[in-house]
Order: sequence, then C-alpha cells, then structure tokens
Amino acid sequence: MTQAMSSPLPIVYSREVAAAKDRGAPLVALESTIITHGMPYPGNLDMARSVEEIIRKEGAVPATIAVLHGVLHIGLEPDQLEALAQMKDVMKLSRADLGFAIAERRNGATTVAATMIAAARAGISVFATGGIGGVHRRAEESFDISADLEELAKTAVIVVSAGPKAILDIPKTMEVLETRGVPVVTFDSEEFPAFWSRTSGLKSALNLPSPAAIANFQKTRAQLGLEGGMLIANPVPEADEIPREEMEIYIGRALASAEREAIAGKDVTPFLLDAIFTLTEGRSLKTNIALVENNARLAAEIAVAMTF
Repeated sequence: MTQAMSSPLPIVYSREVAAAKDRGAPLVALESTIITHGMPYPGNLDMARSVEEIIRKEGAVPATIAVLHGVLHIGLEPDQLEALAQMKDVMKLSRADLGFAIAERRNGATTVAATMIAAARAGISVFATGGIGGVHRRAEESFDISADLEELAKTAVIVVSAGPKAILDIPKTMEVLETRGVPVVTFDSEEFPAFWSRTSGLKSALNLPSPAAIANFQKTRAQLGLEGGMLIANPVPEADEIPREEMEIYIGRALASAEREAIAGKDVTPFLLDAIFTLTEGRSLKTNIALVENNARLAAEIAVAMTF
C-alpha cells in the first residue's frame, strides 16, 4: 500500500490503485455502503468482486473507497474487501460524518457524497454506483433531502447511476439538480430511468449515445470552468428491470409500513429497501446487482474515454 505523502490526512492507496496512478491509467471509484448496508455476506462480497472485475475487463482500475480504523482507503486489498464485507456496526458516511470517522479512528462505508469527496481528493473523476439519494417523498413535511445532490453541485466527479432511487420523489429530485446547475444526462435513451425500472415517466433533459460523448461533455465543462459534477443516468438492462407500474405498488406498501413504524432520518432508506426486497421476493436485489454491474461497465468505458 502507498500512503499519499502530500496529504496530512491518513489516506492510503491500494497497490493496484497506486500503480494505476503512477502510469496514468483510468480509474473508477466505487462506494462501500452497498457492501456494508446493501446486502448480507457473502453475497455482498461476491457482488463487490464482480463489479471490480467488470471494471478491469473494460480497461480501467477499480478503487473501492472506505474508512478503516480512521484511515481513508482509496482502493482495498482483497483481504480488506473481505473483512469489510463481514464488519458489523460500520458507520454510513456522508459529507457530515466522513471527517468524524477519520478523526475518531472509526470504520466507515462511504455513500455517494463521501465517495465523491474522496474520489476528487484522489484525482479520480469517474464513479460508479447503483442509485443516488435525493428528495424523499413528502419532503415538504420531513425536509429529508440527501446530501448527494449538494455534492453533485460542488464536486467535479462524473457519477454513473441508474438514476435516483425509485423510493424517492424523482421529479423533485430533478428540480433540485436543475436548480443547482447539475447536468443530468441519460445514456442512450430519451426516457429517464427510475433505478429498478427503465423509465420514470419523465423525459430526459439531456441524452448522449456514447462514453466518448460523455467524456467530451465533461472536458468541455472543465474548459469552461464550470464547477460540480455530472449525473449519468444509465437505464437498467431490459432483461433485468422490474416495470415501473409494478414497482410503484411495492414502494407504496413499503412507505406505508415505514409511516406506521415511525421510521425517520437515515433509517428510512434501508428500511424501505429491505421491505421492498421482501415484497418482491428478492427480485429487487437481483435487479440492483444487475444495474450496479451495468453502471460499472459504463463508468469504466467513460474513464477510458477520459484518457484520450
């Protein structure tokens, strides 16, 4: 492992990532909450390994990001990845608590916002995830809006996702992103996706047909001095999707359960995802894995295109 000597923070690069940085190879950042909070062991480890391997096959290098005992790791060694997959009581880190976990020497898994911060700090410009956070349904009552949206407005990282998580209020999420000046580009489709489903009922404001076009768009934004990142919405493969009309039934039931049990704050999303997993008899998880792998593939292609 190679420590970043230019930084006063305890940042460590894995051997693979350090070698990639030395030779200028394309890198793709990966979050770690999907490992610690997304699914149980050993399925989470299998998924993490599969995603990393997909990125390698596309000619890029994966950099899974996590905080281990107060050290920010950019890329994990195989034994560290396996250990993380089995850890309990791991903090879920966003912008507000990333520094806390490092200062207090805690273990933490990075969300979209924290992964973007760490990726930018490490000079990584492309990040693959499942879905971003956003404006929760009935946010006019709860004021529950993810820090992911603010991070996209601040941090110059391309985030490849299958759109906002479908449990959210997608139209309001899109309005916030528009207000903050974040480009939202749908890959090779005029229909904006909704995580498990290929369409959300919304038309795409922007769409591009290739990784090269996405890379060129980001380079142009940088030349113009425009701050912040870009959200790439990559529809889940058709063979793996759960149709929107069907998903809305499951989401409605899960939301009703959350309201009955007075679930709030950071507990809302994991509660809803677990409820939907039960309601769909596991189909939602299979689709989730498929879309993460699909996003990793596209992110790697964009990262490679960024090097030209």
